[in-house]
Amino acid sequence: MRLSQVLANNVKEWGINHVFGIPGKSISPLMLDFDSAGVEFVLTRHEAGAGFAAAGYALGNKKLGVAIGTSGPGGTNLLTAAGQAKAYNLPLLIITGQPSAAESGKALGQDSSSFGTDLVKMFEPVTLFSARIERPDLVPLYVQHALEKAKTGVKGPVHLCIPFDVLMAQVEPFTIHLPDHIPQMISANVEEAIPLLNAAKRPVLFIGKGVMAAEAYDEIRILAEHWNIPVIMTPGGKGAFPTNHPLSLGNFGLGGTIQANDYMKSGVDLLIAVGTKLSDMTLSGFTPQMMPKQVIHFDYDVTFVSKALPVPTCVILGDAKTNLARLIDLAAAEVQVYEAAATAELDVPPKELGETHVLSAETAILALRSSLPDDAIIFGDDGSHTFYAIRHYDIRIPGTFYFDDVFGAMGHAIGYAVGAKAALPDRTIVCLTGDGCAMMHGMEIATAVNHRLPVVFVVMNNGRLDMVDKGMSYNTGRSVGAVYETPLDAAMFARSLGATGICCRTAQEIRDAVRTALHSHGPTVIEIIVDPNEIPPILTRLLTLE
Repeated sequence: MRLSQVLANNVKEWGINHVFGIPGKSISPLMLDFDSAGVEFVLTRHEAGAGFAAAGYALGNKKLGVAIGTSGPGGTNLLTAAGQAKAYNLPLLIITGQPSAAESGKALGQDSSSFGTDLVKMFEPVTLFSARIERPDLVPLYVQHALEKAKTGVKGPVHLCIPFDVLMAQVEPFTIHLPDHIPQMISANVEEAIPLLNAAKRPVLFIGKGVMAAEAYDEIRILAEHWNIPVIMTPGGKGAFPTNHPLSLGNFGLGGTIQANDYMKSGVDLLIAVGTKLSDMTLSGFTPQMMPKQVIHFDYDVTFVSKALPVPTCVILGDAKTNLARLIDLAAAEVQVYEAAATAELDVPPKELGETHVLSAETAILALRSSLPDDAIIFGDDGSHTFYAIRHYDIRIPGTFYFDDVFGAMGHAIGYAVGAKAALPDRTIVCLTGDGCAMMHGMEIATAVNHRLPVVFVVMNNGRLDMVDKGMSYNTGRSVGAVYETPLDAAMFARSLGATGICCRTAQEIRDAVRTALHSHGPTVIEIIVDPNEIPPILTRLLTLE
C-alpha cells in the first residue's frame, strides 16, 4: 500500500474528519488519499489560515488538528499558525512536503531541506517537535514521536516534513494510535497547598489560559467556593469562570475591571495562580502595593514561576485539572455557601446612544451578549475589540470564550472559528475580530462559504489599528501608520466572498443582525461601525484605572 494511503487511513481512524491546507505537488498524494479515506480536505485561502483552522478544529474535537502545506513557501506560511497553536497549547500536526529525498543535494525547486529553505529548523522554535522523514520505514516511529509530543504533557504543535518519494513508497500497512492512554502528571507536593489555603486571610485566585486548556472549570469552582476565594481572570483566562458568579471579580491586566484592581490593592496575602505565566499583559497595571505575601503556582512548566512575582512560592507542577482534583480530594473540599467578593458593585451598563451618534464598542459588546445564546463559543481576535469583550462580555458558561494575549497573531480567530465550526457543527461559533485583523486573514470567510460553515463573524470597524493608534498617541502624543485612509467596507467584502454581509450602526441593528445570522445556513459577517475616538481598556501600561 502507498505510504500516503496508510497515513490517511490512520488520520481517519483517529476520528479526524477534516484536514486543512492548500494543494501542491509534493503533498498531492496525501490530498488524494485523504479524499479516498473519507477525510474532507478543506481548501483554505492561505496556509496560515489552514494552520489556524486546524488548531480551531483541535480545540473543538478535543483530539488533534491536521494542516498540510507544500514545500518551500507553503511551509513557511504555516510558521505563524504554529506559533499561535503553541501559545494555545493545542495539539496540531503540520505536514509539509519536499520535492524528493532521493534527489537531496541537487538543485530543486522549493527545496525544504538543509540545501534550501530548511523547514525543519524553521519550525523548531514554534513547535514541540520538528523532523524530516527521509525513509519510509521511519515514518511510523516519527509519527508516534510527533503525536506523543503533541498530545501529552504540555500540548502543542508538531511538524513533519515528508518528501514526495517517501509518500509514494510502497509499505506494509501499519496502525498508530493517539496516545490518549498516557496519564497526566500529578505533583508529589499537592498537599503543601492546604495549610496555605487554610491560613490565608485575603486570598485571590488568578486563573489563566491553562485552565481552559486543562478544562479545569469544575475544579476551579470548587476551590473558590470551598475556601471562599475571589476569582480574577487573566485576559487569556476570560472564559474559565462565570463572570456572574458572586466570587468573580472579572479580569485583571489589559481589559481589567476596577473591582479586580481594587481587590489587588487591598492587601492580598496569598495569590493562587493556575495556568498562567503571569506575563506583562496579564499584570499590566500591577503596582508594588499589589504584591502578595505568598504564591501557590499551578503550572506545567517552571520556566516563568517566581519571575514576575518574586515572593515565596509553592510550585505545583503538572496538569492543572489533575492536580486540583487531587487537592480537592486531600482537603475533602466541596461546594459550600460562600460570600460574595468584597468589592463595589459592577459598573452600570451604559445607556445606548442616540441614533445620530457613533456607537460605542462597549455598547456593541453588550448588544452582542444580549443576543447570543449562553453556550455560543467566542473566539476573540487580537485587538481592542476583544479587550472590550474581556471587560464587558459576561461569561455564563465556562469554556465559551477563547483568547490569546501572549503570541497574539492578528486575524487568527477567523481561521480558528472556521475550524471549530467544522468540528462542532451544532454549536454557535462566533469570531470577534476587527477591521485590521479582517484585512490580514479575512479571506478565510470564503473558506467558510465554500464549505457551508455558518460561522458568525463580527467585525468591529473603526478604520484603524486601534491598539497601536491609541497606545502610540498616549505614549508619544501622536500616531503614525495606524489609520487606514480608505477603511474597509466589511459588509461589502463579505458579500463579494459569498457570505451574508450586514452593516450595523445601532445596538438594535446588532441584535437584528445576530438574529439573522443564527438562522442562516451559511456564514454571516456583522460589521459594526464604532467610535474611532473611544478609549479602549488597554492603556493600563500607560494609565491607571483611577
